Amino acid sequence: MTLRCITVDDEPFSLAKINGFIARVPYLTLVASFSSAIEVLPYVKQHPVELLFLDIQMENLTGIELLEILDPKPEVILTTAHDQYALKGYELNVSDYLLKPYSFERFLKATEKVLGRLAPAPAERCMDEFIFLKTEYKLEKVRFDEILYVESRGDYIYVVTPRVKVLTLMSLKGMAEKLPLDSFVRVHKSYIVAVDKIDAIEHGRVHIRGSAIPIGDMYREKLWQRLSL
Repeated sequence: MTLRCITVDDEPFSLAKINGFIARVPYLTLVASFSSAIEVLPYVKQHPVELLFLDIQMENLTGIELLEILDPKPEVILTTAHDQYALKGYELNVSDYLLKPYSFERFLKATEKVLGRLAPAPAERCMDEFIFLKTEYKLEKVRFDEILYVESRGDYIYVVTPRVKVLTLMSLKGMAEKLPLDSFVRVHKSYIVAVDKIDAIEHGRVHIRGSAIPIGDMYREKLWQRLSL
């Protein structure tokens, strides 16, 4: 899912900073950037967007005043150096409130919240062909059809593919909820494997590309059912 974004800030440095942050996030696309809130109104009437990054204190028309007349509204993340507007922002149902100066990590957390709000419900969603996994320094795009297996390591998981092994902060249960149900099966409390990547099963282990993955007793029957054995 890609979110089309516009940014509005009358401070050139702040505008350049947030535009740079957007460029680092694969699921965000910057389509327009403005130094005045007044410029937003005619633009959004012709160009629908999913996300608006909006400064508050601007000349002629403030960010709050823009929100009061903007209809329909996209998801909105307010960006401001003044915390006294937080209550008013939430009364206007903004998605988040970034207090300047904010870090990239805080920015990313706000955008992930918007992504979660806009994503279809799990029972109704059309499964994407890939997932973005957050690592220490970047977001790594991984296609579901290249995943060999997923291994739990405490609060983290390893997502293993032939080309990369990605360590990300996520539970195995959380990852299971994102994977295509018909392509993966849990074989152990610490492992999920791709069914079509299994090379062999022997001595209570699943073999995939040279890795021997244990089969837990409580998952054995479900694995047999998936393999129609």
